[in-house]
Amino acid sequence: AGVSPERKMTGVVSAAALVVSGAAGYAIAMWLVRRRTAGLTHAVRTAPPHPSWSPGDKQPLPFDDRSHTALDPKKLASCYPLMISSFVPRPIAFVSSKSDRFGGNLAPFSYAGCFNHDPPTVAFSVVAKDAAEDGKKDTLANIDESGDFVVNIMSEWYVEAANHTCGAFARGVDEFDESGLTRLPSVVVGPPRVGEAAVAFECRLSHRHEMRNAQGKLTSTLILGEVVMVHVATALCEMEGAGPGKPTVKFDGYNPLARLGGNTYARTTSTFDLPRPDRNVRKV
Repeated sequence: AGVSPERKMTGVVSAAALVVSGAAGYAIAMWLVRRRTAGLTHAVRTAPPHPSWSPGDKQPLPFDDRSHTALDPKKLASCYPLMISSFVPRPIAFVSSKSDRFGGNLAPFSYAGCFNHDPPTVAFSVVAKDAAEDGKKDTLANIDESGDFVVNIMSEWYVEAANHTCGAFARGVDEFDESGLTRLPSVVVGPPRVGEAAVAFECRLSHRHEMRNAQGKLTSTLILGEVVMVHVATALCEMEGAGPGKPTVKFDGYNPLARLGGNTYARTTSTFDLPRPDRNVRKV
């Protein structure tokens, strides 16, 4: 009988574990086995970077040159490359929107984050689009008309299709159709959610804030949405992960992606736990 791919892979990674000995080598080996057999990237849990650190211990920059370069935003030709390459990694809000006037739209935004839990609130920023008559990207135009949207979380298994929605499609072209991604009906809001997304937040617009530059030009609009329904892939949903009535999303297998500078995405393939210090901790 032939040797299964899983058995072959186990032999390869066992040899790798001999090269990288000890617990770390075994963890890496098992990660490789799981990744090959399950078709997913599994996060390896490790020790914190400096387990022997004590309060008061210095943790300087790890460079020969420890100086800093001061950069005045007002004196730069553009802050965009600096901001997206320095404020990293950034979560990605993969936003589906829809309005009667403009139709459906699907687009990713990496000026994004989670800002509250009571009420649950997520936010993202839409940079102005000079080429549009109204100066708005399709997502903003839809939200301004309908007042609702869905923030889907981008995971590794469908990143190529999700990235395709970044294309400069004309207004009225629905990126669901262009990318081949699956529409699933939302429960509370009008726009559909992405079927390939492990987590999706149905949102209603709660706040809208326009940002202008020194010349008074509108450059971006911050959108805050109250989450009115959450959809979690059953395989990742732990209904009592933090206790009764406190569900959590299992990280291993979630494979969420983040953005770095330029066209670069980031995976999270390693994690570590570092508890908060006691509130009454005092420097020794």
